[in-house]
Amino acid sequence: MAEKSPQGQELEIKLLIADLPALEARLQGMNAQHTQARIYEVNLRFDTPEKELTRDSKVLRLRKDRTNRMTYKGPSEDRAGVRARREIEFSLDDFEAGREFLEALGYQVSMIYEKYRTAYELEGVEISLDELPYGSFAEIEGPQAERIHTLADELGLDWSARIPESYTTLFDRLKDSLGLAFRDLTFENFDDLDDPLAAFNFRPADRQ
Repeated sequence: MAEKSPQGQELEIKLLIADLPALEARLQGMNAQHTQARIYEVNLRFDTPEKELTRDSKVLRLRKDRTNRMTYKGPSEDRAGVRARREIEFSLDDFEAGREFLEALGYQVSMIYEKYRTAYELEGVEISLDELPYGSFAEIEGPQAERIHTLADELGLDWSARIPESYTTLFDRLKDSLGLAFRDLTFENFDDLDDPLAAFNFRPADRQ
């Protein structure tokens, strides 16, 4: 497992990637440990009916891939160019029981979002290769901002191209920009949309 930052904090950057297989090949060439084969994820994001968590920049999420995990994330802050936020995460045996538990507390599903993820680890840093309905990304997470920056450079990725928003915030921006009426970030909903991120002029970090 990659080292975690102190006091349950998540330190990471997110980068748009034009050629995910080429980046994976570079990781393999650097003898990175393959910690997770490509797997489909479904995520349920919860909030109160008044959207209190979203308003306070907090996340309550239930995720299902090979296991089931419940996650809380606090508001984020910039730390040496890396996004830092408090994170509490634990596993649970029963996905549906987790959903019923949160709904019994008054939370409701505010969004469903899907992705495919492949994961590697190198020198205590976790590199996730993510395929989302609107594009491909790399997330680099580690215990120190300096180590994340160094690894990004070693992978030939442009540090200045990092994206500060979360995947769901990018989705919200896309809905506003393109006038999308659907609630969920699913592959089916994006089937007929060609290059939806084009309006944002994001620069792929692997094309310098």
